[in-house]
Amino acid sequence: MHSSLFELLAWQAGQSPGAEAILGLGRAPLTYRELADLVLLTARRLRAAGIGPSDRVALVLPNGPEMATSFLAVAAAASSAPLNPAYRAEEFDFYLSDLKAKAVIVARGSDSPVRQVAAARGIRLLELAPDAARPAGWFDLPIEAPRFAEADFPGASDIALLLHTSGTTSRPKLVPLSHRNLLASADNIGRTLRLAPQDRCLNVMPLFHIHGLVGVLLASLAAGASVACAPGFQAPRFFAWLDEFAPTWYSAVPSIHQAILERAPQSTESLRRSRLRFIRSSSSALAPRVLAQLEEVFGVPVIEAYGMTEASHQMASNPLPPGIRKPGSVGRATGIEIAVADEEGRLLGPGEAGEVVIRGPSVMSGYENNPEANAKAFFDGWFRTGDQGYLDGDGYLFLTGRIKEIINRGGEKISPREIDEVLLEHPAVAQAVAFAMPDEKLGEEVAAAVVLRSGAQATDLELREFAARRLVDFKVPRRLLILDEIPKGPTGKLQRIGLAARLGLSQPERSPAKPRAFRAPQNEIEEKLCRMWQEILGVGSVGAEDDFFRLGGDSILAAQFLKRLREETGCELSMVRFFEEPTVSAVARRITAEASAN
Repeated sequence: MHSSLFELLAWQAGQSPGAEAILGLGRAPLTYRELADLVLLTARRLRAAGIGPSDRVALVLPNGPEMATSFLAVAAAASSAPLNPAYRAEEFDFYLSDLKAKAVIVARGSDSPVRQVAAARGIRLLELAPDAARPAGWFDLPIEAPRFAEADFPGASDIALLLHTSGTTSRPKLVPLSHRNLLASADNIGRTLRLAPQDRCLNVMPLFHIHGLVGVLLASLAAGASVACAPGFQAPRFFAWLDEFAPTWYSAVPSIHQAILERAPQSTESLRRSRLRFIRSSSSALAPRVLAQLEEVFGVPVIEAYGMTEASHQMASNPLPPGIRKPGSVGRATGIEIAVADEEGRLLGPGEAGEVVIRGPSVMSGYENNPEANAKAFFDGWFRTGDQGYLDGDGYLFLTGRIKEIINRGGEKISPREIDEVLLEHPAVAQAVAFAMPDEKLGEEVAAAVVLRSGAQATDLELREFAARRLVDFKVPRRLLILDEIPKGPTGKLQRIGLAARLGLSQPERSPAKPRAFRAPQNEIEEKLCRMWQEILGVGSVGAEDDFFRLGGDSILAAQFLKRLREETGCELSMVRFFEEPTVSAVARRITAEASAN
């Protein structure tokens, strides 16, 4: 394995100087020789600007070939810190400060707020200009300096890439990744996917995220293959890009795969011409139904992998055929060690669930300037991923969710991924994400958001009843929102943490203060039900129009009532229906209707 990014690119240029490395829309491809020349030229310009191997340079550029080549050039010569161009001024201020950036590279003519932030902080601004007359990815980076300096390059242990964690539950943590980390991960991915020079990846992932940077770009270049750099994911254009670039694979997050499937029925000719030999999915769990649909539509294997920023992306992956791919599993360890541990750090055996822990050459040495986070994250050389899962007897890893995403409903621990998969089985559902919402009595309740397929129809009640036939009552969403689009993170990944607040469900549900007018029970059935509620709820009197939940009931007590109702009357009333009409009179009507039907 090579010791640095520059050494890798120079070696590839020597091996196959005319081979294609970077492609872009409507441009000639950039060869490995041209890429190596561009990296060397940029390194000399950075040195002339007083930027050395250990200095940090932030990149604020749109997706595309110039973002790919500028990352490679800066990371090969200094420490590169790609940032999301969509950040607001306050976010740029935090990230530039935390990074201690010495310079910021922006696109010439862009109106990004990072310009004002950099000026206010006295950080040098470098304007990158794509050269349309040259191959894809070639850029000019004018440096006002008396002369070019000779380039010197970092080594294996120097920091090549700096990325922040998402920070959905706490202050974002800074992850420094060395050349050794990145190249180890790129090599692992290439071996897993059997990448070869004739392969070409269509990149639709953002290049300010580890998935696109390492899972696509570096993995391809380490194998001497090529990358077609699209201007970010655009569902209406995906199949046109499939025709234009003729890739042999692409890698994406599940929400992107689902958007592609939505467009597939109108793109049969592109599918027929496709040269894909596999599809890769990573960064979040892929529902088994979506995996099966992708394989049916494209006629190629879907390889699900498991990665995270702190491990330079890939940690585990299912193998390509004829290797065994296990549904619901993210595969076996790739180039690192994976184990499962309990809260005390004891390693667990096959089939025992706990926290996934890792160690190996692609894993970072620690968060920067954060001893408290490092003390929590590392033990005995192992890194705690924050993911929950188990290993089977063959070493395949099955994830059950993020520990911080587990819904704690009155002591019942619920994996939201299980609810996602059930909702995605409904033929009208295109996307689904379950999450925790606050509850006054239980602490947390189950909520879900779904996006329907184009032209499909379904109500929230219908979807909750569908889930109720497949899940135990306490796992059925108490609230279900049907949306045009589910809010996503900057990489297109569905984010559970913080979703309740973003959807207006952050305040615990409370019973309305104003009670309904009291009406005494009018028949034997209503009288029986009133007595049941008095006993279960511990209240003195119950009227026929009283609401179970206004009287102090919750979903746990509701489950007790429904069980007793079934045993004493034979009436099968679902939790979902009871939540919709939680009055004595409504339940009595249901009992009468069932008796009449029989």
